[in-house]
Amino acid sequence: MPVNLRWSRITQSSGVSGGTSTLYNLERQLAAAENLLNQLLGQPIMEIKDLPAGRSLAEQGITPELIAGLPAEVLLRRPDVLAAEQKLIAANANIGAARAAFLPRISLTGSAGTASRSLTGLFNPGSEAWSFQPILSLPIFDAGRASANVDIAEARKVIAVAEYEKTIQQAFREVADLLSASDKLTRQLAAQTSNAQAQKHRLELVEARYKAGIASHLEVLDAQRESYSAEQE
Repeated sequence: MPVNLRWSRITQSSGVSGGTSTLYNLERQLAAAENLLNQLLGQPIMEIKDLPAGRSLAEQGITPELIAGLPAEVLLRRPDVLAAEQKLIAANANIGAARAAFLPRISLTGSAGTASRSLTGLFNPGSEAWSFQPILSLPIFDAGRASANVDIAEARKVIAVAEYEKTIQQAFREVADLLSASDKLTRQLAAQTSNAQAQKHRLELVEARYKAGIASHLEVLDAQRESYSAEQE
C-alpha cells in the first residue's frame, strides 16, 4: 500500500493531527514537483506515457561504486579550477608549471572506491603537502615583464597564484569530504533500510495477532506508526 494512503488510514483511525499535517505537506511537495516537471518538459507529465514509476532509495543506485585509483587530474575539470587557471592565463602564467607546483600527484580513491590514504593524508596535522616551495625547471610566470606598471603586474601575479593554490586546496578538501560522506551515508542507508524491513515485519506479526484476537487495536496502530516512521527516515 502506498505510504500516503496507508498513513491516511492510520490518521483516520487514530485521529492523529500530526500525521494529517505530514500528508498535506507531502501532497504540497508533490504538486510543486509536478509543476517543475511540467515547466522543464514543456507539457503536462500526465501526457507522458513512458514516465518511470517511483522507486525506493535502495533501487535508485544513489551509492554507486567509484573506480579505484581515480587520478587527481580529474579535479582540473572543475569549473572553479578552470576559472582560476583562466585568471593565471590572463596574468601571463605558465599553466603547466602552476599545476606541477600545486597539484599533488596522488590518487583520490582507494581500492574500495573510498578516499585514498594519500588524499586524507593531505589534511593530517604536520602534513607538508601544501607548505612546500616547488623548485621548477620552468617559471610560473614567463611573460608580462614589459608592463607599464611592473609593481601592479607583479602584484596581480602573486594574487592569481595565491587564488589558484587556494582553489586547488579547496577542491581536494571538498572531494575528501564527499568521499567520506558517501561511505558513511551508504552505511547509514543500509542500517535504516534494515530497520524499515524489521518494522514492516513487526507490523505484519502484530496484524496477524490482532486478527487472531490476541493483540489490541492500539498495538496495531503503534506498529503502523513505527513502520511509517522507519520508511520516512
